[in-house]
This record gives sequence, C-alpha cells and structure tokens, in this order.
Amino acid sequence: MNTPPLATSDQVQAASLTTNTGSFATIEPHLEITGDLGPRYEEILTPEALVFLAELHDRFAGTRQDLLATRLRKRVDASNGRDPGFLTETAHIRRDLTWTAAGAGPGLVDRRVEITGPTDRKMAINALNSGAKVWLADQEDATSPTWANVVEGQLTLFDQVRGQLSFTSPEGKQYAVTGDATGATPTIVMRPRGWQLVEKNLTFVDRANRRTNASGSLVDFGLYFFHNAQHLIEGGSGPYFYLPKLESHVEARLWDDIFSHSEDRLGIEYGTIRATVLIETIQAAFEMEEILYELRDHCAGLNAGRWDYIFSIIKTFRTRGSRFVFPDRKQITMTVPFMRAYTELLVSTCHRRGAYAVGGMSAFIPNRRDPEVTRRALEAVAADKKREATDGFDGTWVAHPGLIPTAQAEFDRVLGDQPNQLHRTRAEVSVTAAQLLDVESVGGQITEAGVHDNLTIGLRYIESWLRGVGAAAIDNLMEDAATAEISRSQIWQWIHLGSITAEGIRIDGTWVEEQLVDVYEALERTPGDRFDDALEVFRACALEPEFPTFLTVGAYARYL
Repeated sequence: MNTPPLATSDQVQAASLTTNTGSFATIEPHLEITGDLGPRYEEILTPEALVFLAELHDRFAGTRQDLLATRLRKRVDASNGRDPGFLTETAHIRRDLTWTAAGAGPGLVDRRVEITGPTDRKMAINALNSGAKVWLADQEDATSPTWANVVEGQLTLFDQVRGQLSFTSPEGKQYAVTGDATGATPTIVMRPRGWQLVEKNLTFVDRANRRTNASGSLVDFGLYFFHNAQHLIEGGSGPYFYLPKLESHVEARLWDDIFSHSEDRLGIEYGTIRATVLIETIQAAFEMEEILYELRDHCAGLNAGRWDYIFSIIKTFRTRGSRFVFPDRKQITMTVPFMRAYTELLVSTCHRRGAYAVGGMSAFIPNRRDPEVTRRALEAVAADKKREATDGFDGTWVAHPGLIPTAQAEFDRVLGDQPNQLHRTRAEVSVTAAQLLDVESVGGQITEAGVHDNLTIGLRYIESWLRGVGAAAIDNLMEDAATAEISRSQIWQWIHLGSITAEGIRIDGTWVEEQLVDVYEALERTPGDRFDDALEVFRACALEPEFPTFLTVGAYARYL
C-alpha cells in the first residue's frame, strides 16, 4: 500500500489558505498534530484523513459546543427540582405510527450475543475469535484514551478490515484471527468517545485562527469511517457505530447530520451507516422514540446501557434528597421497578419502529481457579439473559468469551432459527414518567461494606485507567469507566445528603477520608503503579464540594 507522507503541523499550516475579507483575514480550517508519532501512525493520520476531520470540525464542532451547554442548563433545572418528562413538543412524533427506523444493515441481522472490549490487538483478536455475532470495538468506556490507545486502536481496526490483523506478545506468543469454528468473525460495531471528551493531541484551528482541542467523538468516528467505510461495504457489512452518552434527540440529530455529510463526502450511498444508540442517561430514556426518529434512516436499534444509566440518575438527582438515594450498588438489580420500566419501554419502543433492542452487559470473568464461583456466576448470567430474551430483547452483551455459550443458549431457546423478535411489539407495555423515576422503591440499605466496595473498586479502576488500561479485571468482573463513575457518585451523594449506614454511621467527609486512606494503604503496590494519582482523582471527584460531571474529563486533561 502506498501511503501518502504524514503532514506535520508546520506543513499543514503552511498549506492553509489565507483569505482577506477586507476587514480581517481568515484561514482554511485545519487540524494540527501535537502528540508524538509512533510506528505506522502515518497510515492513520494521513493528510487526506486530517482534511476530512477538519471539515467535520468546521461544520459540526460549534453545534457540539451548543449541545454541551444545553446539557449543563438541563442539569441546573434538575438540581432545582424540575424532573425530566416525555416532551410535549414532540408528541406528534410518538403518535405517528407511519415511520420506521432503517433497522439491521448487512451483517447485523442476527445480534443475539455481542462481545464488548477495547481495541488493543490482543483483546481484539480474542473478541474476533469468540464466536459472538457482533464485536463492539470500544474506543469509549473500555478504553483509556491515551494517544497510543486512540491511534493504535484505529490501526487495529484498519488491519482487521483488511484481513491483516495479528499480534506477537512480548513473550513471543503469536495471536491470529481465525474466527469461530466456521471461520466467521463478528460484525464490527465501533463505539467512539462521547460528546463530552476531547482529543488533546489534535488541535483544531478554525477560520478565525482560534485553537481548540479536537472532539474525541469526531476524531474516533472520522478516522474509522474515512479509512474503512468502503472496505467494510465491499466485505459485506458496513460502517456501523454505537453512540454513547446521548442526552437528547437533538444530539442524535447532530450525529445524523454528520452521517449524511460523511456519506456524501465519500460518495457512499445515503443510509449505509447504521448506528445503535446506547440509552444510558435518564434524559435519553424520555426521548427514545424521538432519538430513533432523528436517526431513522441510519438507525439499527437501541441498547440498554445499564451501568451508565444508574450513574446518570445519581448524577442528575444527587442533591434532591432521599427520594433519589440508592442503596449499595449490588442491590440495584435489573428487576427493581425503575429498571424494569426502563427496559420494558426500550423494547416496546424499538419493536414498534422496526429497530433492534439490545440488552445489557454481563461483566463476569470465569475463574478457572474457583469453579464454584464460576458456577454461581454463570447461573446468574443465565437468569439475566433469560429475562432479557423473554422480555423481547433481540440480543445482549457479554465482556468475556467464556460467557457466550451461556448467553446464546438463553437467546436460542427464545429465538430458535429466527434472527430477532421484532414481531413482539409489546403493545401491552405502558410506562409513565413516575415509573422511570421511581428510585425509592428500590429499598435496600447503605452498608459499611458498600462504602468500602465503592472506595476500593473506584481506586483500583482509576489506577488501571491512568496506566492506559480501560477494561480492568477486578474481583472476577471486567469493569469499565461506568463502574468508577457509580462508585464515586454514590460516595459524593451519601456525604452531601448525610446518609446513614445500616450500622448507624453517618457518612461524612471525615469518615470517608479515613476509610479511603485505609483502603489506599492496604492496596498491593507494584513498581510504576498510579495509585497516588488515582487517590488524587478519587478525592477530586468524590470528596470535593464541586461534582465533576465525568471523572474522565478532568483526569484526562491532567494525567493522560
């Protein structure tokens, strides 16, 4: 392959066109690379790809900023007592039964088991050989967004799309993509970073010569689409995406505009892109139908992003008193009323519009050294997947290849030879706003053990993330950023509302700090670990008066 030479920031700037308007000079919008360049980075950061990214930023970065500001205003409204609800101004969209979503594209017809994971080469090969129907190639919560992970993750995808992905471990072990027993590999659905995250190793310079960090969303989407869309289509699938952290149908509209522009720009047929939207914020739960509508020509379905959904509720209503205080995280199961309302609404909404409903994550990691732990966990996984399949979901997520047979067996029992159950429109489902917000009915207790778990898991995950590992194996579970977000958010809320544990201890900052220090001092340390930094990050996002909306935003700016 003849790859054009990489344009340096000086070359890009020198090539920029300057236009004199008479009152001031404008320049051609462009991107500058400020991060270090590793092996093969020039295959991803080509001059042509950077031009495409600059066009995306020129057209859409301003709207992104406006939507982030709208998020902030809505958070203020919620903290002041205004509950979200189903929108009156879009009721006509919900009433109109004539429109449908695009649905499955080639390679997405059967999604009964999807495996999620980061895009490092070894994990990617394991996922591609797993036998799952879909691989969620995650550049978001399961990836720590170091510059190396961002670009080398793109190289992983670049190589797999071209049938040239391989990996040799430092010990000399060879890894190759062989697929399942038939040689088939999962369809790739790539998840870019959410709107809130930036890419500080690329600088966007606008027409007025103003410089800002690039959007992580536009970088991840743009590089993958630009390099791989045509190859994916020729291979019988297409450019498919999971869209994270959306909070409104207007944010979905922005993605749809980006998709339409990108297809036109590369000469790809309109509607080729397929997106699956994660409903993982309480705001989006009230706009599922409108989100499908805005993306209808590009939308394959919705996913129940359960852990981020819980985090979103804590974050949104953290100051609103006991009505919104959760017990220990382990007590927030998928069968509690507000979570049942959320998943029932998602399935019925999707199937009414011809879109797939994809269930939540099973994060368990089989433990070969403890068969009894594995047996009990697989029983729980089977029960979870049986519930999803029975409720009408068309597929589900797992984090480890060892869970695929258990998950698939439950969906096989319900689906049989059918690839989905879109025919089950669940017309009997009727969900109210009050049911979606019914946190009080969870019941349960806050315990000292629950506080300890949040502190321990939060610290251990953040430390892993700071080392560049975004999918962390902790206590037989594959954790991602959502786990740390729930952990620190619960601590913050319990402190600020003066919650009391089942043992009678009032949770305040002094007591939590003592427990945090005990946890920190008991950690097993290794040379080069990042626990000192992790402690600073946890204190900043859980023990300070100000509540950061995402711990990853500040930690990325300061530590990665």
